[in-house]
Amino acid sequence: MRLKMGMIGGGLDAMAGGLHRRATALDGRFDLVAGALSSTRERSLAAAKAWGLLRAYGSWEEMLKKESALPADERIDFVTVATPNHLHVPVAKAFAEAGFHVACDKPIGVSLYEARELCRLIEESGIVFLLTHNYTGYPMVKQARHMVRSGELGEIIKVMVEYPQGWLLDAIEKQGHKGAGWRTDPAKSGPAGCLADIGSHAQNMMHTITGLEIAELCADLGSLHGRRVDDDISILLRFEGGARGILAASQVMAGEEGGPNIRIYGTRGALEWRQVEPETLVHRGKDQPVRILRRGEPYLCEAARRASRLPPGHPEGYYEAFANLYLNFADAIVAGRRGVKAAERDFPTATDGARTMAFIETALESNAAGGKWMRVKDHTH
Repeated sequence: MRLKMGMIGGGLDAMAGGLHRRATALDGRFDLVAGALSSTRERSLAAAKAWGLLRAYGSWEEMLKKESALPADERIDFVTVATPNHLHVPVAKAFAEAGFHVACDKPIGVSLYEARELCRLIEESGIVFLLTHNYTGYPMVKQARHMVRSGELGEIIKVMVEYPQGWLLDAIEKQGHKGAGWRTDPAKSGPAGCLADIGSHAQNMMHTITGLEIAELCADLGSLHGRRVDDDISILLRFEGGARGILAASQVMAGEEGGPNIRIYGTRGALEWRQVEPETLVHRGKDQPVRILRRGEPYLCEAARRASRLPPGHPEGYYEAFANLYLNFADAIVAGRRGVKAAERDFPTATDGARTMAFIETALESNAAGGKWMRVKDHTH
């Protein structure tokens, strides 16, 4: 069953729009038919024309009103929200209330309060909500999750995740760079910068693989060029159960291209995965030779095999990982329509988004208190 897709934001000069379009095109499950693709009517209509959309709208409010008025077999099935952070919850909430499923860029919003409110609405409405933490779609991330959760590493002792970038080393937001402009503007990004942008990816990956909940944290956040939001973060973590961790992310590290790296250490072994080499998962067993696990091989877990499209030796990457989220999202929507129990929702949800917002708000408060250890806020209430 092909699903009709609408998009808010992500116009011609935005990375996000092209990413969502290409990812949803990989498996033949979606048709992008409608959009309000920019903050101005003129640019939105121009982008829709360039993309060949059936229905173009000047604003997301217009899109919601007119799509809702269409017959059920003509209107969009879901909307992708690819806007700056401050619009994530308002747009997602409005479409969810109207009965549309929602795929939303990370982070889920700009505050824990609005994230909790959206979680409650989603639970009450019964819609399917996808939060696009795309790195969790990689097959070898799923393999790492399987190995940790099945106990191959024993009791987890230490988790270290980093996400280094260098693209904001210069004040390019002052030179008219659109992506840098809104990401460094707290009115659009929210009170967090790097912390919300790529720090959220690091935190989500850490939780997805290990299942560990952060109990306490101690944060040190920095910024260059007089920015009002952080662009460099270092956070010490204590998990429920006793494990410890380090999360570091930066957008001002010269020469760094980006992409998360994670290392997980347990009493029986360790794992290492790097996004720039996504086909490989390194397993170091205690007193054992190092094992190199490769994507596409039959010895991987079911989730990792299911997330692969090509045989070994034919590299897959960023688009495929993103497409895996959408593929599982589509399966959940179709299962609901058919009245059958959906398979496990193997994609980030609104609950994951609320967990991340609790992490972000606690880190901001810890930093403001001079790096004080603080108990992480409850994301469920």
